[in-house]
Amino acid sequence: MTYCLGIVNQCGIVLAADSRTNAGVDYISTYRKLFEFCLPDKRAILICTSGNLSITQAIIAEVKRDLQDGNVTNLYNSPTFYDIARYLGDKVREIQDRERPWLERDRIDFQCNLLVGGQIQGEAPQLYLIYPQGNFIQATPETPFLQIGETKYGKPILDRTLSYDTPLEAVAKCALLSIDSTMKSNISVGPPINLIAYKTDSFAIQNRLKLRLGSPYLAQIRKLWEESLRQAFESIPDIEWQDDLEINDEEILID
Repeated sequence: MTYCLGIVNQCGIVLAADSRTNAGVDYISTYRKLFEFCLPDKRAILICTSGNLSITQAIIAEVKRDLQDGNVTNLYNSPTFYDIARYLGDKVREIQDRERPWLERDRIDFQCNLLVGGQIQGEAPQLYLIYPQGNFIQATPETPFLQIGETKYGKPILDRTLSYDTPLEAVAKCALLSIDSTMKSNISVGPPINLIAYKTDSFAIQNRLKLRLGSPYLAQIRKLWEESLRQAFESIPDIEWQDDLEINDEEILID
């Protein structure tokens, strides 16, 4: 399992991913899941992957090969970001269909998900989630984040913290806390953590970070977050119990 997260708003885009993969409790390894593709002053494209590692590695390899062959559709000649999402969706279908018979025969899960975000000159920053079937959805101002992998543990902080005008630095901190909360509750998600913050209209990746196991900053934010949560919890007023509460027959549930 893995956890990848994308956040988009008027300030830019933040993508973050852990690096842990596992095929059982006794076989754990790390692979990069966040990839960047840029044409200076023209477009910046970020891709996160989750799911079957052989499938996602094949997708990235073929994306890179298409870039070398300028005569085929690729990330750099697709006219809009919507077309980039369609291109990647087609890649997902193509590679899964090619490998499906062999993987299904041994009952191996062949599915994968992608996050693709960034900006093309003349368009606003965009973020898409591409499903195993190759179709996709787009993040919106009302729902500015998308997740893939082990999503449930890191979602509450995103729901309570993010908005479409949150400063990019705060968005990046929120993404790290979301991943840290997931690591705290699920051992299948773990460092190194890769984080990229793209600023609107920069068309270049200027802020990137890799946090390894034992990173002082990762330990610091975990400690501060846990202390802040504990203080907030302790400041909540005690429950005012109602000892004389009357219970009507209609309120009693009988199995």
